Amino acid sequence: MSLDWDLPTPFVIDIEVDATDIDEYAHANNTAYLRWVERVSWAHSECLGLDLDRYRALDRAMAVHRHELDYLAPAFEGERLKLATWIVGCDGRLTLTRRFQLIRPADGRTLLRARTRFACIELSTGRPRRLPAEYAATYGDALVAE
Repeated sequence: MSLDWDLPTPFVIDIEVDATDIDEYAHANNTAYLRWVERVSWAHSECLGLDLDRYRALDRAMAVHRHELDYLAPAFEGERLKLATWIVGCDGRLTLTRRFQLIRPADGRTLLRARTRFACIELSTGRPRRLPAEYAATYGDALVAE
């Protein structure tokens, strides 16, 4: 089955819903979705060549400023899901914006749509700092139009 992604050329990871993701309502807890969003963000950055070691070497990191998560349907233990991300904004100065979509391939249903805005910080102080040229170029080259 072809998946109906919201935007072209997604970066996608596989997710398997584990027993530890399940809450008292017998479905994946909202904190699991948030962990998965973080996981795909890191995987995409690493794929682009900006891993934690590179962040440390440049004394810069992209820290979450705002998460918006729309939970559209539940996920259940044992399900296999696909989580996509796209960089949809990079101002070249301070911020980066990603979009996310979580799909259950078994029925093609979108379970989550999300958006995260990141701000560049200096790791050593935690203070906002301008994006290094390498970040602006790498993330800027990965931009997808909404």
